[in-house]
Amino acid sequence: MCRRKMRTVLIIDDNPSVGEALSLALSLHEIRPLVALTPEEGLAMLARENVGVVIQDMNFTADTTSGEEGVALFRAIREQHPDLPVILLTAWTHLETAVELVKAGAADYLAKPWDDAKLLATVENLLELSESTREVARSRNERRRRRENLRSRYELDGLVFASEAMAQTLELACQVARSEVPVLITGPNGAGKERIAAIIHANSAVKRGPFIAVNCGALPGELIEAELFGAEAGAYTGANKAREGRFELADGGTLFLDEIGNLPLPGQMKLLRVLETGQFERLGSGRTRHAKVRVLSATNADLKAMIKAGTFREDLYYRLNVIDVNLPPLSDRIDDILPLAEHFLDGRAELGDAAREALLGYPWPGNVRELKNAIERAALLSGGRPITPELLNLPAVAASPSRNLDEPSRESVEAALARADGVVSRAAQSLGLSRQALYRRIERYGLAVSG
Repeated sequence: MCRRKMRTVLIIDDNPSVGEALSLALSLHEIRPLVALTPEEGLAMLARENVGVVIQDMNFTADTTSGEEGVALFRAIREQHPDLPVILLTAWTHLETAVELVKAGAADYLAKPWDDAKLLATVENLLELSESTREVARSRNERRRRRENLRSRYELDGLVFASEAMAQTLELACQVARSEVPVLITGPNGAGKERIAAIIHANSAVKRGPFIAVNCGALPGELIEAELFGAEAGAYTGANKAREGRFELADGGTLFLDEIGNLPLPGQMKLLRVLETGQFERLGSGRTRHAKVRVLSATNADLKAMIKAGTFREDLYYRLNVIDVNLPPLSDRIDDILPLAEHFLDGRAELGDAAREALLGYPWPGNVRELKNAIERAALLSGGRPITPELLNLPAVAASPSRNLDEPSRESVEAALARADGVVSRAAQSLGLSRQALYRRIERYGLAVSG
């Protein structure tokens, strides 16, 4: 049975009545209070208890008002528990000291006498943020370990990625790399299908052989067969001398056929024969040639629909599609956007915060290729200055409200937080978001919440 973890707040204050009052307020909101009357007792409790937030006083000795004891306690907590949120209870006489500690990393300060509603909202948010931060950190560490594991086990050709979707694609691609079965790489234009094919080759049994790529969509239909299988002199207009085809050039290695859906039916029949027998003839020649080639193909087309339309052979489809490696569009790999952008910038300029937000908010219909072009353009025009959204020159679709109906505006987030008295969990519920999702938007919009 799953039980909710008890949320715990440690109160460090030499005045017992302060501890009692705070304990009562917290207990009414299902928060477990712990009370320590001295800094030493508080630090000992932190060492043995799972505390989510600390509320600490600034003075602990009678007739002392300098706040130095509170500074020393805060520094001790920060040294031993660097990520633990600390709220300072302060009097106006040492307000400036509290402000300085907030700059040094304290979560917030509250003046005595405190406002219960503000204190509780601050504590609630810090407890949620602490839990959210731990969850995000765990998820980030798991993804990092997975990336490191992939890089240690396989040759990834320097590919830049951070998303779980890309990690899954790479794991499948590398797992099937050492087999000899044909692989069909599916995904939209510009997503990086040739990079995946090159990685499969680099981890295959024929990695020391050639890697030959041909884009079937970039050649006229009448030349594709000559490109794949070669041609004798005079086989077609302009063929002044015999030429090897890509199958011959790829012998002992890998042949990557991009945009396989553009291969005309006669070429499809010949390709099927090569896959089945390893035999083919050059155009204009009756001599049968042999090649041992690992074939990888890619498409952004719906080959099943093409089969129904009679423009793609069903038997060839099943020959090519023994393993289907799907490469998601960049819009489904949001975690890859900023690392790729930084990679393409290569230190020539910095991405401003607004530019980062624009990059993350744009749907990237042209995928990685479009991202690279946008970054190259911005880098050239920036003159070394931080890159702005204007330099990216992204189409207006980036701001289209129809792109993501679940994306709340800055104004709606602010309004939800106001209605919820600053409690993020209630605001998130009213917006139909998880707490983590709302925290991401709060950070993106640069909003301040209690705690």
